[in-house]
Amino acid sequence: MIFFCVAASAVYVLNDIIDMRDDKRHPDKVVTRPLAAGAVTVFHALVLLFLLYGTLALAWVLAPDIVFVLALYVVLNVAYALVLKHQPVIDIFTIAIGFVLRVYAGAMAIGVQVSQWMFVTTLCLALYLAATKRRQELSQVGVAGRAVLQRYTVALTERFAEMSSTGAILFYSLYVMSSKPQLVVTIPIVLFGLYRYAYAVEALGKGQSPTDVLWTDRQLALGIVVWVVTCVWLLWPSGGG
Repeated sequence: MIFFCVAASAVYVLNDIIDMRDDKRHPDKVVTRPLAAGAVTVFHALVLLFLLYGTLALAWVLAPDIVFVLALYVVLNVAYALVLKHQPVIDIFTIAIGFVLRVYAGAMAIGVQVSQWMFVTTLCLALYLAATKRRQELSQVGVAGRAVLQRYTVALTERFAEMSSTGAILFYSLYVMSSKPQLVVTIPIVLFGLYRYAYAVEALGKGQSPTDVLWTDRQLALGIVVWVVTCVWLLWPSGGG
C-alpha cells in the first residue's frame, strides 16, 4: 500500500509538471494545483519526484513480489502523462487499468488469488468514475479543461458511464453469487452507491474529483461504510456467514 501511494504521488507530481501551463488556464486547477498556483517551484517538484522514484527503488528489496506490477503501473502512468492522456478512449482505459493493477498487487502482497469477476468489476467501476470525470469536465469547464476533451461530447461520456456502471453491478453480482454467495445482501448497497454517485454528479454538479464526492457526500460515505462493515461481518469466520 505504501509503495503504491508513493508511486501514485510520483505520477501526480510528474503530471502536474507537464500540465502546469494548461492548469494555469483552468479555473479550479490554477488554485488547487501547487505548481499552477505558484506555491511550489518546478525545481522543488523535480527534487520531490527524484526522491519518490528513489523510494520506489526500495521495492526491489522490501517488496519483491510486487516489483513487476509496481513497475508496470509506473510505466503505464508515465506513458499516460506523456502521450496516452491525449488519446480519446485510451485515456479512460489507462486510468481504469491503473486501479486494476492496484488490486492485483494487493492480492499478490497477501498471497490471495483474485477472482476474474473482481478484476472486471474493478475495471468497470474505474471506467465509470473516469467517464463521469470526463463528463463533468466537459459540462463545467469545456474543452479548455484538457486537450482530449475536444474529441469527446457530453452525450458520449454519459453513454460510457452508463455502460460501465451497468457492467460494474452486473459483474459484481455474478462474482458474489459464484464465489461469495453470503454477500448477496450487499448488492443493494452497491446499487445505492452507484445511484447516489450518479445523483451527486447530475443534481449536485460534483464528479470532477471522485475523492471530493466521497468526502463531501455523507450518504455515499455512509453507504460505503455500511458495505465494508457488512462484508467484514459476513466473511468473518465467526460472523453471519
